[in-house]
Amino acid sequence: MKLNLAGHTIKRIAFVGNYLPRQCGIATFTTDLCEAVAAQYSGTTCIALPINDIETGYAYPNRVRFELAEKDINSYLRASDFLNINDVDMVCLQFEYGIFGGKVGSHILALLRGLRMPIVTTLHTILENPNRDQRHVLEEVAALSDRLVVMSERGSEFLQKIYNVSPEKIDLIPHGIPDVPFVDPSFNKDLFGVEGKTVLLSFGLLSASKGIETVISALPDIVLRYPDLVYIVVGATHPHVIQNEGETYRLSLQWLAQQKGVESNVIFYNRFVSLEELVEFISAADIYITPYLNEAQIVSGTLAYTLGAGKAVISTPYWYAQEMLSDGRGVLVPFRDPKALAEQVIKLLDNEADRHAMRKRAYIFGRKMIWSEVAKRYMESFKRARVERRHYIPPGFTAKALDKHPGELPPLKLNHLDHLTDYTGILQHALFTVPNYAHGYTTDDNARALLVSVLLDKLGNRKSVGFASRYLAFLGFAFNEQTKRFRNFMDYQRNWMESVGSDDSQGRTLWALGIVLNHANALSLKGLSGWLFEQTLPTVLLTTSPRAWAFALIGIDEYLQKFGGDRRVSHVRDELAGRLLTLYQNNRTEDWRWYEKSLSYCNAALPHALMICGKSIPNDAMTNAGLESLSWLAKLHRADAGHFVPIGSNGFYHLGGERARFDQQPVEAQAMVSACLEAFRITGDKLWNKEARRAFEWFLGRNDLNLSVYDPTTGGCRDGLHSDRLNENQGAESTLAFLQSLLELRLAEQTHLSMEAVK
Repeated sequence: MKLNLAGHTIKRIAFVGNYLPRQCGIATFTTDLCEAVAAQYSGTTCIALPINDIETGYAYPNRVRFELAEKDINSYLRASDFLNINDVDMVCLQFEYGIFGGKVGSHILALLRGLRMPIVTTLHTILENPNRDQRHVLEEVAALSDRLVVMSERGSEFLQKIYNVSPEKIDLIPHGIPDVPFVDPSFNKDLFGVEGKTVLLSFGLLSASKGIETVISALPDIVLRYPDLVYIVVGATHPHVIQNEGETYRLSLQWLAQQKGVESNVIFYNRFVSLEELVEFISAADIYITPYLNEAQIVSGTLAYTLGAGKAVISTPYWYAQEMLSDGRGVLVPFRDPKALAEQVIKLLDNEADRHAMRKRAYIFGRKMIWSEVAKRYMESFKRARVERRHYIPPGFTAKALDKHPGELPPLKLNHLDHLTDYTGILQHALFTVPNYAHGYTTDDNARALLVSVLLDKLGNRKSVGFASRYLAFLGFAFNEQTKRFRNFMDYQRNWMESVGSDDSQGRTLWALGIVLNHANALSLKGLSGWLFEQTLPTVLLTTSPRAWAFALIGIDEYLQKFGGDRRVSHVRDELAGRLLTLYQNNRTEDWRWYEKSLSYCNAALPHALMICGKSIPNDAMTNAGLESLSWLAKLHRADAGHFVPIGSNGFYHLGGERARFDQQPVEAQAMVSACLEAFRITGDKLWNKEARRAFEWFLGRNDLNLSVYDPTTGGCRDGLHSDRLNENQGAESTLAFLQSLLELRLAEQTHLSMEAVK
């Protein structure tokens, strides 16, 4: 049905996606699209909401009005409210799994669900074989969007056949390109000192998937025929590659050029260039080459730019290239085939008339891709989205009830953690907020600190690797190769006070090592962690503490999520989990649903461990026992007034005896937060999320004394709640208990289930 779009003006458009000066292709595209629409429609206000992958953000232009933190789901919720109350008529989203936080970019769903205006989404990635999570996220993005923009016919086909999107909802709009003249390649060669030479060009952020080595390997044959030829590679290494791998790929290319004897024919221009510089480089090229290694690429901005500039293009046959270079607009060569590439380069250089005819076909084809034309096509899509929306409601603020939009978590503050940490590790105790040297260090606390560091790493905190390296070094020093166990207590002079530490310190260390091996981004941490895990694992079977078993089982489960085929580790898990289940079955009664005849410390860790083992083995008896005992414990921990009341450490709670109300310890709240979040992940029951929040609020003052155990001025946590006052000392165990709880809650908000809970 043809719609009448006349008279439908859009006054304010928000573009959501990465934005320059961040260095990535999505940032360039979003910036160019936003600026093109603003230039073409002077009566329309265009604003941008970029996603930051670093805490400091970027030096954005004035068009940027709101910045999102990639891994903080609350910033997506705040962005949704910001757009709703700021008279935004239209949101244009740039979708790419990797730029948003959460599992496969699922955080963006939290923003989209809250918006009250039409949404037009440009899809930069459409996978032919998505996994379950990728399919779910893209299907929900498609459902929440009023229109979907694709840049190739294949993208449209995938949406219809794989994701069941109606063709009526899809707009095919080409990738935008700058409007440049059709010039002779020799015109700008003097700018780069290559006048009189034949120039091959590749550009874009450098990473191993770009296949530059294929071109370098082809150069010897090409240079043999055209000795005055140079190959220019323009672009900085991708920032995420730099962060994880450094310049390893670029160095390997330089060494390959030397090995092939073509180092004098290769020029690396290691910078993220401006559009003006890029146009000059493109204009100087005789042949442009995209030697990408992966067929599954639905769009390429670099190919679009060079095609539209009227360049002779040789490419590997990834999807976008197959479409764009058809009808004689370019040449395709097989993946990873230097010989075929060399033959085609020589053929094009030998046949100048054919090369220039190809250039002309490409340039004419590219006229419909210049940004001014693309901006018009997008505006048509925006207007269509607005007209088609059946029940359009003007933007406005909608207050959310607390059960739909829980109160925000406290800001992360690491001052006291930094204060307690020295070059050896984390100190055990503090006198008020001052580190107490008299009590030295423990493996227990350094294992807790290592775990917290990995959680910080998952949230993108830049301090995490420095912290983790120091705490892991402590654990490595604590390991006794003779006993295959960890020592626990060390004095301030770095003297060990024992040869073998407590059972609990063995279990806690395995927990931390399992977290490192499953989640740490820094490969440098995994070698030592893997060795320590392997060495100490058998000795945990010799321990007798059920809590040591529980701590170890949580770490083992983390390990097996990454290395599920390790039968030796699975055997240890099955043995320890069986012991816990037997304990529960032997001690459980209708009135006492517990593993022992008493409740003491870190109680919730026992059902936590049994639940996850029941899920992963799988063993329904374990899962049910874990959930049943955790439910009983949660009820026991709930005061008549509704707040969290852990078992006090001044006597604990023995079957048939009096329950100790005080001293209440932070580790009890942390253990309950962790266990309840796991129960929520397993069952999907939102009541477990509420129990986790109830336990966490104990830190913030929802407790027997209505006093905040957490100290927001230092970022530390007081050591406990007495019957009449706080314990004002802020030691490592307490501070780490608070930080672990806070970080686990933040990470839980990144999951799809947590986002469902805050809809």
